[in-house]
Amino acid sequence: MSSAQQKVQQHPAFQQAQVKAHYYVDQLDKELSKYPVLVSLEQRVQVPKAYAFLGTVTLLTLLHFVNALAAPVSNFIGWGLPAYLSFKALESPGNDDDAQWLTYWVIFGFFNFAEGFALRALLYYFPWYFSFKTLFILWLQLPAFRGAQTTYYGVLRPVLANVSHRATSSRAFSNDTVTAEGLRDRVATATSE
Repeated sequence: MSSAQQKVQQHPAFQQAQVKAHYYVDQLDKELSKYPVLVSLEQRVQVPKAYAFLGTVTLLTLLHFVNALAAPVSNFIGWGLPAYLSFKALESPGNDDDAQWLTYWVIFGFFNFAEGFALRALLYYFPWYFSFKTLFILWLQLPAFRGAQTTYYGVLRPVLANVSHRATSSRAFSNDTVTAEGLRDRVATATSE
């Protein structure tokens, strides 16, 4: 080892950064230990799960920068973990997680549907679209954020309730026999809105 390398490794800032890095890797290892799949994978391949996770994230990030691979990588990230967690939600006794995953798949499907129509325009005006889409998808799916559930209760549910209410009220009007009194009621209702 050269003397320059030793000086760098003995520098207090380097040692402090090394201690923090080990701390965060240990914290990540504790979080990843909650998933039996990752624990068994660690035992089979003899690579610490924290390093395997960090390597996978780094690889997917690098592949994301290759423009031709950005869409498949983004869709893989949007499909892999949510598919597994959706199956787990189906097997769980409660319905709390069902709204999260049903909403997630609706939003993910909408993104893929919209890309079919406007991908070239999106990429022309918004070249980092797939990076931001991937970040949004991660926000939607990760249990720490539960973004799909937040989107459902904050945006989709009020909009759908409003649409449902209007559809119900228009059906009520269409079932009425057309009379002068019925027309007056319709006009009064329309002007009051």
